[in-house]
Amino acid sequence: MALLESLTDPEVLAAVNAAANVLDDKDSVALAQAASAGIARLEAVRFRALAQLNRHRDGARSVTQEVALELSLVDNHAGALVAAADALTTRLPRTLNLMDEGKLAGFSAMKVATATAWLSDEDALAVDALLEDRIGDKNPDQVRKAANHAANTIDPEGAGKRAEQHREGRRLTVRQGETGVASIEVEDGPVEKVAAAYQRIDREARALKTKEEPRTLDQLRADVALDLLLGGQGGASERSEVFLYMDLFTYLGLNEDPAELAGHGTIPAALAREIAEGGNSVLRRIITDPLSGQILDLGRDRYRPTAGLAEFVRVRDRECRRPGVRHEALSTIVEVKDLHHCYVAS
Repeated sequence: MALLESLTDPEVLAAVNAAANVLDDKDSVALAQAASAGIARLEAVRFRALAQLNRHRDGARSVTQEVALELSLVDNHAGALVAAADALTTRLPRTLNLMDEGKLAGFSAMKVATATAWLSDEDALAVDALLEDRIGDKNPDQVRKAANHAANTIDPEGAGKRAEQHREGRRLTVRQGETGVASIEVEDGPVEKVAAAYQRIDREARALKTKEEPRTLDQLRADVALDLLLGGQGGASERSEVFLYMDLFTYLGLNEDPAELAGHGTIPAALAREIAEGGNSVLRRIITDPLSGQILDLGRDRYRPTAGLAEFVRVRDRECRRPGVRHEALSTIVEVKDLHHCYVAS
């Protein structure tokens, strides 16, 4: 304990802080990077301490309240720290080692723990190995996307079931804020609908942002969203586009490789097919380079899936059916690609 306290001795840090005031721009960046690396190493120490505490308490629920009290945290954050600590010290040792090396912040490590929480220990270790050379020095959103993609790749069937369970938990919540304000949020909504809804709101907000308009874009988006909820003309006539990247064999149900929804990240193959096979879907062909993935030709024609293709999908679903009701599809653009071709549905 004394050794750790010596590393953050106030007198030492005071000297560092004094020196920071006379650094040039390059040295300022270098000091900030060194500080971030040091913080990551200290966070790794904290995770190990929390994991050891959790073992002493045999994983009791009271550990969350104890950590919240002792570290002055809210319960939700304390619980997330304890869960991440347990995962990092058992199922994600390589991720924890990246923290020891100062290459990964604690917040990013928690993204990996969350993305792999539903996996078996064996699969979590496999994801940990896959990510070791991919997430060092990456920002938290990049880490989240990489971790989700790896988890969906390792266990595609489990990823599909998890996505379905999350979508079934969709709800609308209201949070009362300070005087005169409140928040309304759609939680765990279908990602393709949420993405399309945001695009519509953003498009209308940007159209209102003239030189004479004093409101910021954020304020306009909030005002547009509330106006639409209270009296807008939304409905089937409204059309927004979201891009979904999926290889051809996944679209046909011949493999379970995860797809990627632009602006969101990886989604399970089963969910991607559900989006692509919606009633308003149309296909568009794209030719790509088999090695680089660069687009060589963009098809100009859009067409709806043929009856034969639809029949093939129905026959396939007798083998690959997943539980749950079909969600009403909204207009999307879905790029479906393999090594040589891309197919886009909108």
